[in-house]
Amino acid sequence: MSSAKLYKSFRNGATHSHLVICDENGECCAITTGLGTNHWMVGIAECARRIADMVERAKNDAGIPQETRLTSLGLSLSGCEQQESNRELSLELRNSFPDISDSYVVCSDTMGSVFTASPIGGMVVISGTGSNALLKNPDGSTHNCGGWGHFLGDEGSAWHISHRAMKTVFDDMDNFAKSPYPVERIWELIQQHFNIKTRLDLLPHCYAKFDKSFYASLCKKLALVAVEEDNELAKSLFTDAGRQIARSITALLPKVSHSLVDSGELNIVCVGSVWHSWQLLREGFIKELSLYTVPFRLNLVTLTKSSAYGACYMGADAIQYDLARNYSDNVKIMFQYTCKNSAKANGNGYCQSNDIPPEGRV
Repeated sequence: MSSAKLYKSFRNGATHSHLVICDENGECCAITTGLGTNHWMVGIAECARRIADMVERAKNDAGIPQETRLTSLGLSLSGCEQQESNRELSLELRNSFPDISDSYVVCSDTMGSVFTASPIGGMVVISGTGSNALLKNPDGSTHNCGGWGHFLGDEGSAWHISHRAMKTVFDDMDNFAKSPYPVERIWELIQQHFNIKTRLDLLPHCYAKFDKSFYASLCKKLALVAVEEDNELAKSLFTDAGRQIARSITALLPKVSHSLVDSGELNIVCVGSVWHSWQLLREGFIKELSLYTVPFRLNLVTLTKSSAYGACYMGADAIQYDLARNYSDNVKIMFQYTCKNSAKANGNGYCQSNDIPPEGRV
């Protein structure tokens, strides 16, 4: 094993990180998980330490000696949109943990998802703790919508859904803006989640003791209430989130290169836990898309493998190594949307959307 080329990939969100080590044939040697590694949240030094810890554990699992450096290390990380801070992280790893890798590639977490699905680019929409949308064209150009964090964005994310639930309850109780639906059940859910009794008790969780991941985890409970109890307020929060996610897609559509959609369709990789509630998002998503003329079919696809594989592919490409990969095994279609000659525009068009049953997804 020590003489083989080893490509390690690492993909993280704000909450969890995933790591995979592949050999020179593209075969997985080890997979492990760890804490979030967004350097804006934990700092460059701690981010590097967490990465090193995961590499060490993965090497042990794969039977690789700790002194054996990986040939290339692909890091597809939340918060890594700036070249300067990416270089700083790479330098920190080289200096503090010299036995990790010979080569480094550091990029945004969205890139790992794109390259897991396709070698030429595409679109990825992340809706997990936070949200982000990215388009990469075959010519290498990239365009973003979102990814600014909870102070400036994160629309359609678990954090945003949770925050809107709390804000709706507070505004209704203040008589500032009355909710169109009863708020009592959602307030009860908030109290249980944060273990509080009054609204004042919630303030430390919003400020002094703010934990974005825990705050966002309320979203899962809201989804359960929406489905199991048919709660109208909870359902409306997800409907709105669906619209927000669709808006991030329509914001990027004008930037899509013709060469990316010469097949007549565009794959959009859906990443993050909020997508597990697709049936709750669906109505708002379709309503928002119906406002636009989309000249090609949109395929919402999910990854069947960790987006860490995309980071692994980038690590190999960075040193011009032709690592074996099979993209058709990496994705499956979840939903398809077609809108030709918008009915809104000329009265003669049509819009069609299809959910793909799990057994029929390819």
